[in-house]
Amino acid sequence: MAGEIEAVKGWPQATKDYIDELKLEMRRVTWPSRKQVEATTTIVIVAVFAFAAYFEVIDTIINSTVTAAIKAFSR
Repeated sequence: MAGEIEAVKGWPQATKDYIDELKLEMRRVTWPSRKQVEATTTIVIVAVFAFAAYFEVIDTIINSTVTAAIKAFSR
């Protein structure tokens, strides 16, 4: 029981230490420029639409193949 009380007593200091270390690390971060963020966002959006189109084509082909196979075997 005494160990649990000591752990609770140390919690505020541990939390303060964690926040201080977090602030220090955040100052060291190299943040991207607005231009870099816009460029990578554009690339991601284009890639999402490209993959969506690709999967739509593949889905249509597979759906047609499966539908044709079901029709052929159900006769």
